[in-house]
Amino acid sequence: MWVALTGLAVVAFAAAWLYNALVRLRVLSDNAWSDIDVQLKRRHDLIPGVVEVVKGHASYERSTLEGVVSARTRAMAAEGPRARGVEEGGLSAALRQLFALAEAYPDLRATASFAALQRTLSDIEEAIQQARRYYNAVVRDYNTKAEQYPSNLVAALLGFGRREFFQLDAAAEADVPDVSFDRGAGTA
Repeated sequence: MWVALTGLAVVAFAAAWLYNALVRLRVLSDNAWSDIDVQLKRRHDLIPGVVEVVKGHASYERSTLEGVVSARTRAMAAEGPRARGVEEGGLSAALRQLFALAEAYPDLRATASFAALQRTLSDIEEAIQQARRYYNAVVRDYNTKAEQYPSNLVAALLGFGRREFFQLDAAAEADVPDVSFDRGAGTA
């Protein structure tokens, strides 16, 4: 009788320990996603200022500016790590194209407000990368714990589903901006 009760107590203790480990990792991944979300919001809030400064100096490049605004809108509307990754990758590519375009306008590059916006955006990009690496590490640990035996039994029983990684779209990351400096054509 005592052996059965001791065995049952050990199983209950192990299940509770595994449950708490899964909850801890789930909370850490939610917190890490919030950190990413904050950095993305900072970037989204900064983009209209960048567009306005560039618009004042590079009025011929309307399609490039519209591309950045459109990419920002899609990125803000995307939900979930996978969709956000795809749209944020597109936004990163549009911003790279915008900054490459700025090279054709020496007066724009010399503008203090543009330089400050570019520096701030660069700092935010670095913070996003750090937050993304941390989030993906926590998700890796969570998914591993949820799939390893015996915690996979507790995870399946209590609904601990797999988490998505936050990865920027590899195609958008690898794309080299297609920039045209032909001002007579009216497009970039």
